[in-house]
Amino acid sequence: MTAAINILVVDDIQQNLAAVEALLARPGICLLKAASGAEALELLLVHEVALALIDVQMPNMDGFELAELIRGSERTRSIPLIFLTAATREPSYSFRGYEAGAVDFMFKPIDGQALVSKVKVFVELYQQKQQLSAQLEELQRALRLNEMFTAVLGHDLRTPLSVVMNGAMLLPMMTDHPKVAVTAQRIQSSARRMAQMVDQLLDLARIRSGDMPLRLAAADYSELCRAIAEEFHAGEQAQRIDIASSGDTAGQCDTGMVSQILSNLLGNALLHGESGQRVQVAVDGSAAAHVVVRVANRGLIAAPQLGCLFEPYQQGCDSRKSGQGLGLGLYTARMFARAHGGDIAVQSGVEQGTVFTLTMPRSPQPSPPTQEPQSA
Repeated sequence: MTAAINILVVDDIQQNLAAVEALLARPGICLLKAASGAEALELLLVHEVALALIDVQMPNMDGFELAELIRGSERTRSIPLIFLTAATREPSYSFRGYEAGAVDFMFKPIDGQALVSKVKVFVELYQQKQQLSAQLEELQRALRLNEMFTAVLGHDLRTPLSVVMNGAMLLPMMTDHPKVAVTAQRIQSSARRMAQMVDQLLDLARIRSGDMPLRLAAADYSELCRAIAEEFHAGEQAQRIDIASSGDTAGQCDTGMVSQILSNLLGNALLHGESGQRVQVAVDGSAAAHVVVRVANRGLIAAPQLGCLFEPYQQGCDSRKSGQGLGLGLYTARMFARAHGGDIAVQSGVEQGTVFTLTMPRSPQPSPPTQEPQSA
């Protein structure tokens, strides 16, 4: 059964209260009657109200003063107020009422049909607001369940995945057959790629839930870049990353998050750059408040894709097009940067190629990031 909708009526004359009650009485509407401003405030402490009809000329506390108190409370400031008054229609009088927060003025003697119509509109608006609130709550509940499912799924996939990776490492030791070694290498490569996808899902769950506490520690951004570059120094990629630094590149950061940011930027630069071209990494510590890391290659990003690079699950805007991930890498990288109070920007053109710029404060203030990043 749907709860009745409350309408507050404030008037110091009982006959006026009875007349309004007779006009507005109908199923689903509950009239809360108050003979003074103090009584009205007491009712508002207990009940949620869709609309307040307030008489202006009342002793002790007039309608304007009551309206200012209602507007001054966080709980009641959004209640629509209609003033009922027997005063003259002077512009200055109406101006004071609207300044106090009124949405409408009705002059006595009240037009009953007009009052019923106006109340009906505000009741319908209140019902729509309640429905939207309920739908939003349901969507948030579904989102929380989805995030929990994603986190549990990602966590539970780690165990069988580690078994697959360990088995692939043991296969070449059990035989000298060349095809076994090749197959084992492919299994290991696919398993590592799947592990990265699982990590991205877990990162996404953390971002969506807002559970991203920073574990700050002293670090050197140049050393972090070199450590990540070493991880890519295998096979043909061994000599493709050049790192240069200037100024003081030390700062405070969550080294785990920053390492993931740098790994994503360097990995994308190697994957999407022109074949044989080197990736240039410049760490700039010349500014007092922040450190800047620029990762550049000779690849080009089409203009339509620049606007969606940092969006989650965007086809063609991340390494997903090459089967390397879920399209979450740049999304999580930017969110990790913003969790520190920093950000990532990108420029791409024929002359400079593609340049990702990571700007990080030297001493970040731990705070949760925004839930959804804006498009670049």
